[in-house]
Amino acid sequence: MKDFPISPTSESDRILVVDDLADNSFLLQTVLEAEGYQVEVADSGRAALDKISADPPDMVLLDVMMPEMNGFEVTRQVRQNPDLPFIPILLITGYTEPVPADGFDVGADGFIRKPVDFDDLIHRIESILQPRHTIDVSLED
Repeated sequence: MKDFPISPTSESDRILVVDDLADNSFLLQTVLEAEGYQVEVADSGRAALDKISADPPDMVLLDVMMPEMNGFEVTRQVRQNPDLPFIPILLITGYTEPVPADGFDVGADGFIRKPVDFDDLIHRIESILQPRHTIDVSLED
C-alpha cells in the first residue's frame, strides 16, 4: 500500500470564516481564496451556526470575541450537535493571554493569534485538511 497525497488546496475544501468585523473576514477570505480554497463568510455566531447546519464546511476559522455569541459558545454548540460531522475549528484570538484550555475544553482544534501570520495560518489549515486528501492505494505486483 502506498499513500499518494492530493493537493491540499483542492477545490472541494470549503472554509467558513466567522468574524463580526467585515475587514477581518475580507482579508482572510482574500488570502484563502488565493490559496485555492472556497470561502464562505458569516458575521456572527448565529449566522455561523445556521451555515454550518445547512451545509457543513470542511473547516471553520472562528473569531473568539464577537457580540451576542462568542467563538467558544459557537464551538460548544457545533460539538454538541450530533447531526453534524466532525468539523475542524481554529479559533482566532486577539487576546494577549488567551487561555487555550477554554478553547480545547469546548472542542476547538487550535488557536491562531491576531495579527494573523498568514504563512502560519495556511500551514495550519493544510496540516489539518491534508489527511482528507490522502488516498490509500493498493498496488499489485
